[in-house]
Parts: sequence; structure tokens; C-alpha cells
Amino acid sequence: MAFGFAQAFRTLGTLALAGAIGAGLAAGDVGAEQKTPSPGSAKALFGGAGLPTRGPAQPIGFYAKGCMTGAVALPTDGPTWQAMRLSRNRRWGNPAMIALLERFSQDAVKYAGWPGILVGDIAQPRGGPMLNGHSSHQIGLDADIWFSPMPARRMTAQEREDLPFTSMLQKDKFLTVNPKVWTESRARLLMLAASYPEVERIFVNPAIKKKMCDTWAGDRTNLGKLRPIYGHDSHFHIRIKCPPGAAGCTPQAPVPAGDGCDKSLAYWFTPAPWAPPKSPKPGAKPPKPPREMMVTDLPNACAAVLNAASVASMQAATYGGPSAASALAAAPPAASADDTDEALPDVGPVPNDKPAIQ
Repeated sequence: MAFGFAQAFRTLGTLALAGAIGAGLAAGDVGAEQKTPSPGSAKALFGGAGLPTRGPAQPIGFYAKGCMTGAVALPTDGPTWQAMRLSRNRRWGNPAMIALLERFSQDAVKYAGWPGILVGDIAQPRGGPMLNGHSSHQIGLDADIWFSPMPARRMTAQEREDLPFTSMLQKDKFLTVNPKVWTESRARLLMLAASYPEVERIFVNPAIKKKMCDTWAGDRTNLGKLRPIYGHDSHFHIRIKCPPGAAGCTPQAPVPAGDGCDKSLAYWFTPAPWAPPKSPKPGAKPPKPPREMMVTDLPNACAAVLNAASVASMQAATYGGPSAASALAAAPPAASADDTDEALPDVGPVPNDKPAIQ
């Protein structure tokens, strides 16, 4: 594929600009320094809910505008996974999402040569807008998986907070995968994740999508599920379809036919994503400044979700039963990966996460 990189570089004003665009954005922690939400906002209220609701699991609304009931927690440890950034309390999801993650982690060891997955943010206990970091992940059907392999030991809670992200991009080149970091096992991991019928999309950095388009020699049937979007260079984002019978869940339009290695991908390597907003016409009213999302902006049922009774404890709502976390933590971890992330760069050039056209 010829994307005209030289022309894009000249228009953007050299590689230094590409680096500067992402200088203040740590890979994987998009929005970590966002403004503190106001009391009473949807972010503050849903971010303050410590436990999920009782009752059946239901996603309500859209991935970026909704909430959920009956969430379950991914156990912090399993034979083939470890949950990260535990202090965020974001390992909650619809049971269909949690079941997929456990299955995917096992298949990754069996079929992709991966030692186990590190699971990042899924959703808050009752979903809804997060305090920081994401615009989606609101109905329990999204999950972030690190590109770093699971170590061959159980990390402490502090290590899970402090472990740096490892970018798959080169620091000194515009949207280019680092050949010293990227491995075939990571490519296999992505395509395995895309192989499940319930998976709707997988968000990856445009450079990673291009790398897959250029190098993946296996079955390309599911390559179109890999959707390019800025960020997502140290992790990939799995999104599953609305589960059967989830009447309150708003589905996303299916991905276009084909492998996605076309003009829709070339767009991300042009100056267009960084184009400033068009100036208003003379005499036109200036646009209203964005305001915080309130609970009234969400589906009507979300107000009741906030006020619903909680489960008895986190252990009671852990997927697999109250003893699942302690039982799985005692299981031996999978073997180490052939490729390690030691001494590799943890942050690469991550442009602003726009435009969101996925």
C-alpha cells in the first residue's frame, strides 16, 4: 500500500511535529489528566459507585452513552491472565465479556504462543462514563488488553499500578511500528481476538493496522475487524456485540466489508485528522462550549441503575463464584513468552485521539 508518507510528513511539518502531538499523552492512559468532574455529573456519580447492582445482567444504551446492571468482576488472577491497575475498579463487565476474556486468555496460550494476557480497563461497576481515560467502556462490552505479555509470576498490586506501558511504535518516526518490539506472536494474538464471532471490533493504532495489512499472511477474513484509531499503541481494545436478548443495548453498525486495508486506512496517514475546525461563517453564532455529561443525557434507565441495590460484596459478584479469585490465584502461571519487554520503550509518538469516526 502506498500512503504517500513523504507528502504527509512535509505537510505536517517534519517528524518532530508528530512527536510533539503526542508528547503530553502517555500511551494507554488517554485522558489521565482530564479535568475533575463536577459533583452531580454522570462521571462523578457512576465513577463513585463501588459495587454493581443486583439482578440480571443488562447493557443499557450505546458503548459510549449508557450503563449496565448485573455486572460481574473478572477475577484479579487466573492461570492465563492478570488484571491491571486494580485501584481503578474497572474490571467489571457483562458476563459475556468476562467469559470471552477468560476463553481468549486460554486460547492465546494454546494457539498464539502467548503466555497469558494482561487485562486493563473493562468498565466501572455500573458502567456509565468513566472518571477519566475513555469515552466508551460504558456498558460492559469493551475491554483493553495490553500488548505486554503476562509475566511468569503473580505481580503485586503495586507492580500492577506501576508497570509502564510498552508502545509498539518508534519514537522517532511518524506512525511506524518498532521492529525491535513488534513480534509475530502479537500479530497472532490480534487475529485470534478477531476470530470470535461475538467480537464486533478491535481498535488498534493506525500503524499497527497498516503493519497487519502489510505482513499478515494467514486467513484475512477477520482483518477488517481491526479498526485504526490513534492511541492504542500499547494495548488493543476489544468490543463485542450486544448479547442475544439484550433489548436495551444499542448496537453499532457492522464494520464495512473487506479487510480495511484501503483508503479508509490511508486517511489516518494524511494531515486530515489534524485539520483545525472550520471557521464559522460571518455572523454565525459561535458554537456552545462542551458541557459535562449528566445522568439525564444517558438512557432513562440509567438513573434507576444508580439508585439500585448493590450486591453484597465484590467477592459475591466475581465471575465464577465468590471463591474464584482466590482459587485461580493459586494456580501456576503460564510459561514466559519467548520475547520479553525488558528495556523496551514504554511510550511512543501517540497523536491526539481524534477524529473518532469508528
